[in-house]
Amino acid sequence: MSFIRTSVSNGVGEIVLDRPKALNALDQTMIDEMYRTLGEWGDDDSIETVLVTSVSDRAFCAGGDIKSIREYALNGDSAAISRYFRSEYRLDQLIAEYPKPYVALIDGAAMGGGLGISVHGEIRVVTEKAMIAMPETAIGFFPDIGSTYFLPRLPDGVGMWLGLTGARIHGIDAVAIGLATHFVSSADLPAVAGSIRAGEDLVDALAKSGTSETSDVPLRKIGEYFADDNVAAIIGGLRGAVGDEWAQEMVGLLEKASPTSLWVTAAMLDAGAHSGLDECFDRELHAAEQITKTHDFAEGVRAVLVDKDRNPRFDPASVDDVDPKLVARIVGESV
Repeated sequence: MSFIRTSVSNGVGEIVLDRPKALNALDQTMIDEMYRTLGEWGDDDSIETVLVTSVSDRAFCAGGDIKSIREYALNGDSAAISRYFRSEYRLDQLIAEYPKPYVALIDGAAMGGGLGISVHGEIRVVTEKAMIAMPETAIGFFPDIGSTYFLPRLPDGVGMWLGLTGARIHGIDAVAIGLATHFVSSADLPAVAGSIRAGEDLVDALAKSGTSETSDVPLRKIGEYFADDNVAAIIGGLRGAVGDEWAQEMVGLLEKASPTSLWVTAAMLDAGAHSGLDECFDRELHAAEQITKTHDFAEGVRAVLVDKDRNPRFDPASVDDVDPKLVARIVGESV
């Protein structure tokens, strides 16, 4: 059964994500089909634009098929884990280097792998229903899909904030921080999509809707609290902000995350700030292969996605007790 539908008309190739029961989580077949289709369309002179949409009114793409990755890990199938991440990152890099306009319409959740098949593209359109997040630290993993390249290039501290906390942003906020390029109201999105499918000029099609809303992302606070890559210092600074509800909310998010994942994420983002995209993908592949062997990954996915009790028992339970040698081994650096 295919979870990808494709069509070509008026010089526009459209990929429709069609796995609504799983919120379009990317399984191996979807990744392989998208890569094959995009490769063919990239060489097809009759196709001028690629459009990626979803059949679900709840999600663009909720991420990777992480439950299957956990099963592979529990079964010791490291080859399947490597194949999955290698092919996912290969797809993301193809999108980043795509020779034609690549347009993603996000009218719902776009998390993890969903950002891999959207943020790397030239045009990312969001609506007020769009919800964007990199929630990997809560499941004992780390933000991947090339995010260790694009997160550090957001405004000061924003990438570290999103990567460590898994905080969710919506609509116009995604445009304000650079994860999206255009805002379209959800009610107007079908008309915009129709204009693109009809082969209308992209600038004209995207100019049909906008918003007078302004972002309320607290950039000053984020830059103040998340400018460091020292996880303990970040948490300490937030805890010391007595009376600041936003800071205490962030502490709550960090306390739900795997301490090991927090340190790994900080190190990966710091390294990614000084690396090219291909280097980031290579580093992420190594880290993914390593971190999926840990207790925290199996436990985090169990608590959030399998049993859904939201009560993971991470080991160690405190950021102060995380072994720097383990973090270095996952990231691929010497201590």
